[in-house]
Amino acid sequence: MKKILFFDVDGTLYNSEKILPDSAKKALFEARRNGYELAIATGRGPFMIQSLLEELDINTYVTFNGQYVVYRGEVVYTNGVEKDKLAKIIAFGEARNEPVVFLDDKRMIASIGNNDMVVESLNTLKYQYPTIDSTYYMQNDVYQTLIFMEEKDEHLYREAFPNVQFVRWHRYSCDILPNGGSKAVGIEKILKKMGLTLNDAIAFGDGINDIEMLQAVGTGVAMGNGHERVKAVATHIAEHVDEDGLAKIMHQLNII
Repeated sequence: MKKILFFDVDGTLYNSEKILPDSAKKALFEARRNGYELAIATGRGPFMIQSLLEELDINTYVTFNGQYVVYRGEVVYTNGVEKDKLAKIIAFGEARNEPVVFLDDKRMIASIGNNDMVVESLNTLKYQYPTIDSTYYMQNDVYQTLIFMEEKDEHLYREAFPNVQFVRWHRYSCDILPNGGSKAVGIEKILKKMGLTLNDAIAFGDGINDIEMLQAVGTGVAMGNGHERVKAVATHIAEHVDEDGLAKIMHQLNII
């Protein structure tokens, strides 16, 4: 039966140097030749994975952890935190000198300039400091917002705003997601378009934001470099991404 493969980007396709290993690229192309459809499922925005999509010739993707979903070049689903909810979170952060960065499908915009937490977090994505517009979300559709604060203070946000999710991806940053929002939701939208079920999907990931995805699909693969909570819900565990773990597990699963 035809199946579809969903790949996280950072720590799954990209190694610790933020490079796509040649072994992984060859494995994906071989999987396609074997009849598998390829898709991306990432916390990044569409504009942040454009070069990867072109390199792998992929036009189906779940971005912003399920908030912006495209199937074969067509936007099939969008979601985001309501502006009034976002305004309250932003005000709470401003009072604590904890900024945000807004993301839509084309760009990222920071609420303030020259913040060390923003610099360090975005450096791990190889991204420069965004342009600044503290009210960008009010005039534009924003599909994801990043809040920058230390992990020890995260509970303050969770307690103050129980109607949204805070999903940490860096020691200084969390994604703000609608309750119920996840990569799994985005995957379901694509599978519905394809006439497939969750059992027809195989997903590969390493981060906290991959947990729902790996739990939902028929086969969930955690990378060896992944978080222990991710490994706990996976059906299979690969070797480290830096040790050709993706290609090796795809071979073990008879995908290639």
